[in-house]
Amino acid sequence: MTPHPAFAALLALPVLADPAAAVNPFFSEWKTPFGVPPFAEIREEHFLPAFREGIAQHDREVAAIAGSAEPATFANTIEALDASGQFLERVGAVFYNLTGAETNPKLQAVNREVAPLMAAHRDDVQLNDRLWQRVKAVWDAREAGRLDREQARLLERTYKGFVRAGAALTPEQKVRMRALNAELSKLGVEFGDRLLKATKAFRMVLDTPADLAGLPEGTRLAAAAAAEKAGLKGKWLFTLDAPSLWPFLENAENRELRKRMLTAYLERCNQGGDTDTNTIVSRVAALRAEKAQLLGYRTWADYGLEENMARTPAGVYGLLEQVWKPALAVAKRERADLQALMAKDLPGEALQPWDWRYYATKVKLAKYDLDEEALKPYFPLDRVREGAFYVAGRLYGITFTEKKDVPVYHPEVRAFEVKEKDGRHLGLLYVDYHPRPGKRGGAWMSAYRSPWVKDGRKVDPVVVNVCNFTRPAGDRPALLTDDEVRTLFHEFGHALNGLFYAGRYRGTAGTPRDFVELPSQVMENWAMEPEVLKVYARHYHTGEVIPADLVARLRRAGTYGQGFATTEYMAAALLDMDWHTLADTKPRDTAAFEKASLAKWGLIPEIPVRYRSPYFNHIMGGYAAGYYSYIWSAVLDSDAFQAFKEKGDLFDPATAAAFRGKILSRGGTEDPAVLFRDFRGRDPKVDPLLTKRGLAF
Repeated sequence: MTPHPAFAALLALPVLADPAAAVNPFFSEWKTPFGVPPFAEIREEHFLPAFREGIAQHDREVAAIAGSAEPATFANTIEALDASGQFLERVGAVFYNLTGAETNPKLQAVNREVAPLMAAHRDDVQLNDRLWQRVKAVWDAREAGRLDREQARLLERTYKGFVRAGAALTPEQKVRMRALNAELSKLGVEFGDRLLKATKAFRMVLDTPADLAGLPEGTRLAAAAAAEKAGLKGKWLFTLDAPSLWPFLENAENRELRKRMLTAYLERCNQGGDTDTNTIVSRVAALRAEKAQLLGYRTWADYGLEENMARTPAGVYGLLEQVWKPALAVAKRERADLQALMAKDLPGEALQPWDWRYYATKVKLAKYDLDEEALKPYFPLDRVREGAFYVAGRLYGITFTEKKDVPVYHPEVRAFEVKEKDGRHLGLLYVDYHPRPGKRGGAWMSAYRSPWVKDGRKVDPVVVNVCNFTRPAGDRPALLTDDEVRTLFHEFGHALNGLFYAGRYRGTAGTPRDFVELPSQVMENWAMEPEVLKVYARHYHTGEVIPADLVARLRRAGTYGQGFATTEYMAAALLDMDWHTLADTKPRDTAAFEKASLAKWGLIPEIPVRYRSPYFNHIMGGYAAGYYSYIWSAVLDSDAFQAFKEKGDLFDPATAAAFRGKILSRGGTEDPAVLFRDFRGRDPKVDPLLTKRGLAF
């Protein structure tokens, strides 16, 4: 696209003559392979000057658009605005990726300073009345604009974005909106800092071999390696990182130690002091309610869901209740099985939350002859990753080649060039798979550079998968659990979505929160298919393909535990909705509110909610009134995968081409409901999901 001449002139302006510019990598062109960030040259002190310059540049670009003497058009207003802020976006992409995956106290300090600057800058753009009047003028003349579908979609999203940011408010209301955004930004950073500190602060050090009873060899080796790294050689160190926590709860015979571990996990940020977040959670809920009402909505959920597939809180609750009732019924049956088995060990004792995973592991072994530890030798990390690459290659013809010369932000990170079937460069994929002190928990995909069309040429994406998987231990490579295998495929699905986007604009790349998980969750379906397992699931030591009888047992046990898994997730989704359907701004006692919410839905006490309010990081960020999205997208992914099943070919070329062309490459260029109907030929059905999870009656 060609920007308006006045805007193009601003883009050509030299960077400010700051003395720091000579040594700050952000102030020069990156002459690295694929134009990736020169991580080794970037230091913490470079970010603040770069953010300030990025904001200044974007301010000048916006001023040129808003102050143009020419009548507002799609080209000189909407397209120009979409192309603005590229310097700032480059700085932010590096900074926010590092604060998630490799942070430190200096970066956290920068984040506390940058957050209010960025909040104010966003308001300066979206509450700019002259700019708003030009956007509105293009919107009002849209019928005569002769726009193609993607242009019309960008105009619609831009216009609605301004309205939803408060552009149409009165001057007095805009002042209040700025104050709300500033406080919310500050609280979000503080919440993240406290959660990371609380999570990394817990350490359970064991020095008696008897306390390790029941733990698999790999878990013991990993704990010993963690202890040695911490200067505690000869002992065993357990943390709240997923590869340490969950195997302990599933296998440790010492009930009191299981209780200690789970309690530490559940009580994070809930014990007073400088890591407590209860006041933050209550305040954020109140501020969001006020912000929504300032914009004319009853609740934050009404505001947040308007652009999602669900549309309304009633739409979300309607789906959740369809799944909650059968899931809870199955969970209660599972509880009875666990209690019966526990009675043999501890007569008269009641099942507790720290007992569930331990006895579920035993029941799975007894019922299905499936030992999770017997699976792990067949899931070495590198082979699982190659399995994901294989599936993508079969489906879409793309290839992955490791590039050792590409700069990385940590020695554990690996980079892969992605090419189309005909050899054309598609993008770059970083993978970062193990927990570290500076990495937040969970797993995610993000981008250092997103694809779009700049000056008529495609900008190639640079995406990253960040996870917290089991580390290598002793002479064993990193061996994954079946859950970790699915997570790797899940995040890889997000990466494919980021790599395949083929829209012309940055503003049409993103999808609604309850659609964005479709590309990731659908990939999980291939992970445990026997046809795929034969390719990548090979014993790390012998190279033996995973035995057919073990695969059969895995599939027979596939729906076991879905009552628990679905219920603990659903409880969190319902808790999120309850927080964000509050219609008043009075302070809440976080614990009391959470207890009442879970009681209302009938969550049984043996199953803790997946995320308690004080550490519910998803809803402090982009999943506010949106954590339901995983189950909404699960309906979509189950139905989408069924399209392949109906063809009798997991890699049916026509279906794969349709999924890439009609879903993965489209981003937000069309309403997601339209995209799904275009792919599937109809609206999604919930039945395939209930069947897949063993919840159908």
